[in-house]
Amino acid sequence: MKSKILKSPFAPLVAVVANLLIAYALYLVARVAYYLENHSIFSQGLDAAGLASAFKGGLFFDSSAIMYTCVLYIVMMMLPLHWKERRGYQKVCKWVFVIVNTITLVLNLMDAVYFQYTSRRTTSTVFSEFSHEGNLAGIFGTEMLRHWYLVLLAIALVWLMWKLYVMPRLEARECRNWRYYAAMVVSLVAMVPAVIGGMRGGLAHAVRPITVSNANQYVDRPVDAALVLNTPFSLLRTLGKNVYSDPHYFDDKSQLEHIYTPVHHPTDSATFTPKNVVVIIIESFGKEYTGFFNHHLDGGKYKGYTPFFDSLLSQSLTFKYSYANGRKSIDAMPSILSGIPMMIEPFFLTPASMNDLSGLARQLDGKGYKTAFFHGAQNGSMGFEAFARTTGYKQYLGRTEFNADPHFNGDRDYDGTWAIWDDPFLQFMLSNLNGYKEPFLATVFTASSHHPFKVPEQLEQQYPEEGGHPIHKCVRYTDQALKHFFEKAAQQPWYKNTLFVITADHTNQASHAEYKTDLGLYSIPIAFFTPDGSVAAAVRDDVVMQQANIMPTIMGILGYDKPYLAFGCDMTHTPASATWAFNYNNGIYQYISGDYLLQHDGKKVKAVYRFKSDPMLRTNLAGRVPEQATMERQLKALIQQYMNRMNENRLIAR
Repeated sequence: MKSKILKSPFAPLVAVVANLLIAYALYLVARVAYYLENHSIFSQGLDAAGLASAFKGGLFFDSSAIMYTCVLYIVMMMLPLHWKERRGYQKVCKWVFVIVNTITLVLNLMDAVYFQYTSRRTTSTVFSEFSHEGNLAGIFGTEMLRHWYLVLLAIALVWLMWKLYVMPRLEARECRNWRYYAAMVVSLVAMVPAVIGGMRGGLAHAVRPITVSNANQYVDRPVDAALVLNTPFSLLRTLGKNVYSDPHYFDDKSQLEHIYTPVHHPTDSATFTPKNVVVIIIESFGKEYTGFFNHHLDGGKYKGYTPFFDSLLSQSLTFKYSYANGRKSIDAMPSILSGIPMMIEPFFLTPASMNDLSGLARQLDGKGYKTAFFHGAQNGSMGFEAFARTTGYKQYLGRTEFNADPHFNGDRDYDGTWAIWDDPFLQFMLSNLNGYKEPFLATVFTASSHHPFKVPEQLEQQYPEEGGHPIHKCVRYTDQALKHFFEKAAQQPWYKNTLFVITADHTNQASHAEYKTDLGLYSIPIAFFTPDGSVAAAVRDDVVMQQANIMPTIMGILGYDKPYLAFGCDMTHTPASATWAFNYNNGIYQYISGDYLLQHDGKKVKAVYRFKSDPMLRTNLAGRVPEQATMERQLKALIQQYMNRMNENRLIAR
């Protein structure tokens, strides 16, 4: 059987597209083999619909892997140079394509076998994991004999790839004309966005390059995400991303556990109270924007931009010293919903995101809660859907579901960049909550207070720019949307039996100096509000609060009676002196406890500030305060626990 031949100015483009389709077919067959080889595991959680979802999601990851691994081949074929049409050059292109795709095929089939030992796709950590092993050749040989059918499958597929490869048949001497060069330029222009979009997983403005954790949005169990992924993608996306290494601060594990453990155990008197829980995460809602916390600013004249939220804060349990664990939205999700703060890199951009993982939703699902996550952006945006499903949310409602609801205006309420405007989307959330059986857990991540800092066109006169930053009008708009939500929620029968938690994902544009410091950049509001007054309203200034404390505190308020894991404090049961907060800033670990902020580079203390009396962090007290030694010890224990548990897949209390 001879290779197919093509002869036209667009022959190279047609050949590339045809051969890339062959690559897609190889990935599809490898995924089927992966499923069949591990059918006993996947069949536990995947019905026909789930399997279809996994294979559909797999196309995005296959596209990324194919575009990355075949980019050299594509460039070689798309060069607008007539001499590349010589037969010798085209044979080199064929060999490049076949060799690259043989490697990726073998990796996928090998991983089908390795999966039974890891329950996950192989990532770049495999290179360090087996770097000191001298028996790999024997292991490979044994497994090849045991899985001879996969070896035969690989041989057959490589043979078919070689035979089906499409090669253009153009003579170089016939290509020295404007038609050929025009066709090649058009072909090259057409391929560039296709390659970039394939690598990223899409070309939309809000699409972040997909990572291994995005696979979770297509399946309900983390283990099933392995079927969505492919091994070349997992290796490429995690290469150089193994940021978690044991610092070996403490060799004695019992000593480490004594200093700090993220495992929370219920008190002897814990009695579970099944209140509804609504967590509202507001985009870029820094503490500076509130008037409630900032009466001292501008000579006592500062009013802020959140009049409704200020009124809610006066009825809530809130905190004078409260902080985000990161500076991005993707840092906030794990911190708030699973008690996992960002350390070095965003958690679900790392291989550890494929670990067994729990969180607020999975814990409360075990108590019979209905669980739902709301985000008005395109479904899958920012990886939120994937993370929500990973941590146990059974329902995800985004822009797709909003548009499908006939009671709302669909994309007429789309902001044109990111998501549905906050006001209609919060009303959409409320409409759904009214149909839920209690108890329920609902989380919403708003979007309107975000760059490019717009408000609905019909409201531009109502929310003019003020205060020096364009985000301020967006904050006012979102505050009003929050007001409308609570006004209507208060009329519902479930309202008084609900715990509301309101916080921000991170800060944004700052106007005042104290909010531009290493600590001020993380200063956000965190509030717990119960309409029935079961959580007493207060402003606590004796504790340090952080996003990672939200999940444990919710558990404490509900009287959760089972062990769980969260890197944070239960503010209802932790002594004030033992509360703390953490964040990571450009290579520096920041640990806040008591009156002090300690900054550490992983090896030594860089600075200590008495942040309460020195909010501008002007006086470095390193080596001059007795609390430094204790704080450094606690920080090191936190880091080591975090690193070890990430690498050892110990993120669930067992």
